Amino acid sequence: MSVIEIMFWFLSVMALGAAVMVVASKSPVYSILFLILTFFAISGHYILLNAQFLAIVNIIVYAGAIMVLFLFVVMLMNLNAESEPHQKNKWVLYIGGISGGSLLLVIVAALKKTVATTQLVQMNNGEVGLIKNLGIKLFTDYVFPFEISSVLFLSAMIGAVVISKKEG
Repeated sequence: MSVIEIMFWFLSVMALGAAVMVVASKSPVYSILFLILTFFAISGHYILLNAQFLAIVNIIVYAGAIMVLFLFVVMLMNLNAESEPHQKNKWVLYIGGISGGSLLLVIVAALKKTVATTQLVQMNNGEVGLIKNLGIKLFTDYVFPFEISSVLFLSAMIGAVVISKKEG
């Protein structure tokens, strides 16, 4: 086994274990921390696939911003067992189990029919996924849609500021 294969299996086990702990953890704070660990493992997979830009964006946007925001919201809500109403409905558990199992069957059936399952992935070869190539493609072939999206984001920010301003 090569070093890349060992890293792949380590990151896969770490991502799957942390994802299971997100669902299995009783504390919302621990669930969020395990989700951050899952995002770091996924970023490691992006690095193995030579997509450094996606790895960095995943860490900055998801693990750095959104998950920290979730963590602050959960900590500010001060959730504890005493204030939470105790509900244990067996029908909800059965329906959730059936829904999750059905979703798993649909995903497995969809993945069995894909062509990508028989293809090998070349890792750390070429310049696919590098920021330089993304920038060249973005500012040559897709410059007009990129600028349109920039104007849309700018107008959304201005709209948010105007809406949030108090009428005085």
